[in-house]
Amino acid sequence: MKFRIEPDLKYCPQCQDEYRADIEICASCSVELMTGRQVLELEEQKKAKLAGRSMEIQAGDDLVDIRKGAVLEIKQVQALLARKGFPSLVAGDKQSCGKGCCGTDVLLRVKRTDIEEIFAIFQKEHVEATALNEHDTSLTGSVFNPAAGQATCPACGHSFSIQGNNICPDCGLCF
Repeated sequence: MKFRIEPDLKYCPQCQDEYRADIEICASCSVELMTGRQVLELEEQKKAKLAGRSMEIQAGDDLVDIRKGAVLEIKQVQALLARKGFPSLVAGDKQSCGKGCCGTDVLLRVKRTDIEEIFAIFQKEHVEATALNEHDTSLTGSVFNPAAGQATCPACGHSFSIQGNNICPDCGLCF
């Protein structure tokens, strides 16, 4: 469903939540909100940039392989990139065994100049597909130290006494 941006309201640049005009910070992301006018200006800039981008790959373009996989998977990624305004090329994988037993992997190639923006798209898609945007990931770097008396579970944030216990009593994560 396409939502309408109201110029007089505020929006979170990360989660796109909508707020009243007097709110300054997103309650979920803790980032400064943008006015609807600013969001509309950004959308117009993106549309103008997409309109100016060529969807054709020329013979002299500097291409780089960004993904290898089955034809169907690569075609899905290629369709995503096309929806976002990035041209890509599917090429055969020269490293296959040639006997037909290894499957039909292909390579997805894009312009080297588009890599940063494409990887940002992949990162956003990954976060949305795995629902990581809905979880607190601040404890994912936690290290389980059996010599310490206390541990904090990186999955659920529960603090517990180790004392021979290598399982989080709250969520059951094994260390």
